[in-house]
Amino acid sequence: MADEKRVDQPTGTSFVGHEWDGIEELDTPMPRWWLITFFATIAFAAVMVVLYPAIPMLHGATPGTLGWSSHGQLDQEVAAESRRRAPMMRALAAMPIERLPADAALLRAAQEGGHSAFKVYCVQCHGAGAAGGKGYPNLNDDDWLWGGDVATIQQTLLHGVRQPGDDGTRMSQMPAFGRDGILKPEEVQDAVSFVRFVSHQEAGSAAARRGATIFANNCAVCHGDRATGNRAFGAPNLTDGIWLYGGDRAALTETVTNARYGIMPAWGTRLDPVTIKMLATYVHSLGGGEKSPPAVADAQPVAAARK
Repeated sequence: MADEKRVDQPTGTSFVGHEWDGIEELDTPMPRWWLITFFATIAFAAVMVVLYPAIPMLHGATPGTLGWSSHGQLDQEVAAESRRRAPMMRALAAMPIERLPADAALLRAAQEGGHSAFKVYCVQCHGAGAAGGKGYPNLNDDDWLWGGDVATIQQTLLHGVRQPGDDGTRMSQMPAFGRDGILKPEEVQDAVSFVRFVSHQEAGSAAARRGATIFANNCAVCHGDRATGNRAFGAPNLTDGIWLYGGDRAALTETVTNARYGIMPAWGTRLDPVTIKMLATYVHSLGGGEKSPPAVADAQPVAAARK
């Protein structure tokens, strides 16, 4: 009959009837195992749609008869972890930060927790290794503007530096000696020469000697007669060769001319007290932490410069 399908003689399979450039397609049936698997997956999908959230709706998805959700599972896991950590968190909350070294296990837990919090809240400015960068202090060394004992670090974290709206914030302001006309351009350069001399970057010179007088009259009130700084104002030590904004002539000229005004957030309004305590403990452990605050000299409340 004319409508009978032609059969491929070597395989005994009928042709579909399509032809492309002399190539014809055989009507080979799907393997039985494949068909069983295919229909099984359809049945499995139908069951999953009923049991779990699946079908998108206007304001969500079908909830599923089991009531499960990824958000719910996450909440359960977070709650379980919070319950597991609760005894340690209560112990940290009750322990004064200065006494943490007396409890090795609690100190270690605080440092580990602080390390985790540091990676979330602090690395954006201070870097993953806490080495800082231009305008952001290196927390690994022993150079501190406001103090490096653990209680002082905690206070800095709580109230920040120059944080608007926080009465307890660390506050200082260096005059813009050049911009505000306090010093003439040549006097700015003499002051820079003196700072580079006391930081062992330049040999003594007539400019440095003139700068010494300018420094004594304008800068010593905050940085001290020996230019070694004053933590009461966050005034940096200008003799140690550690610079926040740079110690080359161009950077120092910019600092003396226009001043600096770095800001650190007051984390006391953003983080709970235990997290701040853990952060302070971790920062203190990085290498430059001090056992107790050194005595600071009395000084008048005049703004301080930041290296």
